[in-house]
Amino acid sequence: MGRGSKSGWFLGLTLLAGCTFYQPEPLVSTPTWPKGLPRLQVDPKSLPFPELAAHPFDPRDGLDMTEVATLAVVNNPDLKLVRDDLGIARAQAFDAGLLPDPQFYYSPQIPETSTPGENVIAFDVGLNYDLSALVLHHARQATADAEARKADLALLWQEWQVVGQARLLFVRIRAEEGLRDTLQESRQIAVQLQRREEGALAQGNLTVTVLSVDATVLQGIERQISDTELVLSQNRMALNALLGLAPETVLNLVGEARVPILDAAAVRAQLPTLPQRRPDLRALAAGYDAQDQRLWQAILGQFPAINFGLLKARDNNGTNYHGYAVSTNLPIFNRNRGVIAIEKATRQRLHDEYQLRINTAQQEIAQLLSDLAQLEHTLRALDENLALQTQVARQSALALQAGTVDLSANALVQETRLVKLTEKITLEQAMQEERVALETLVGGEFPYKELK
Repeated sequence: MGRGSKSGWFLGLTLLAGCTFYQPEPLVSTPTWPKGLPRLQVDPKSLPFPELAAHPFDPRDGLDMTEVATLAVVNNPDLKLVRDDLGIARAQAFDAGLLPDPQFYYSPQIPETSTPGENVIAFDVGLNYDLSALVLHHARQATADAEARKADLALLWQEWQVVGQARLLFVRIRAEEGLRDTLQESRQIAVQLQRREEGALAQGNLTVTVLSVDATVLQGIERQISDTELVLSQNRMALNALLGLAPETVLNLVGEARVPILDAAAVRAQLPTLPQRRPDLRALAAGYDAQDQRLWQAILGQFPAINFGLLKARDNNGTNYHGYAVSTNLPIFNRNRGVIAIEKATRQRLHDEYQLRINTAQQEIAQLLSDLAQLEHTLRALDENLALQTQVARQSALALQAGTVDLSANALVQETRLVKLTEKITLEQAMQEERVALETLVGGEFPYKELK
């Protein structure tokens, strides 16, 4: 093998060494979720929020609200897709940073008729490069970097949304469990009363009308319990889906659903810094930067593109030539004006969307602060009434034992207390949900008040 052949083989192997080869990745047509709670080793450094990173994750003793949020960030299926989008954006940024390759061409010209010994094979060989790619390179790189930054911030915002949804479902499940227990207590009282009234009816000491009314009350309680069980099952299934678990997984949820109370005055004082803190607003700003760079690219594109190349040629008589070639387009009709108009209109749309999102965010936060203040006022009044009803119910129970109050009168007192307790559970659930929504909308760590 000659030296030229060896050099060719070496060059070919070198080029192949830098290539990426195709590897198939077949689709899986069956569910891939774990059968039970996965044994996850959570790295606190991988969690996007300090509150989650500072909380120990140990599912062996059950999952509290923060552990549920941690598991959601680590194992949520939708977040995996958003992370894939981030990988695509980073790959596009990498691609934008690469310069285009030069173009090599070779064109042999074989004569159809020739005189022996006089004509030879002519050829053109050259090396071209698009110089306009160098002009646009920085703008394309800046565009791709801004898009990657936007994808990174979009992932952070989506993670925060998943945390909020996990907390919201935890609040609802715990509230529905408390409501179910309260309704079951009401059912026990109603069942005891119905049995006593059935005995009184058998003895002729009670009318059918009274028994029918109380039986209807019992049926209503049974229906409420059934409805609560249905909603509880639906929310547990929704939580399993959010956590990337099989639908039949039964989670042991522990601890109270208590969301820290944000300091309303601090929230209002720091609203001007919201665009610098909330990931979705920062992502919109990054998207605007990317579009601004696209507009700049379009403006640069109105200037003539220049292609430069070196060439070598030989005609059929054996005469060799060498030189260079320069080509450019003539900006007479198009001048990239359509692309510039499109990119400018798109930038204006992103500008308006960013401003609208800021306005909407502040309006939503102001509304939540107002709603929470009203809910807290209503809850304080309800607590006072419930404390009175609890005291009356305790005295009625003692009077029942002493025989100074009959079962019907005591049942009425106890049911009044349980109705107020049900109102409190529902009201507290609404307030906790509002706090979760507020914490989600402020987009991160914020000053808290002490838990009440």
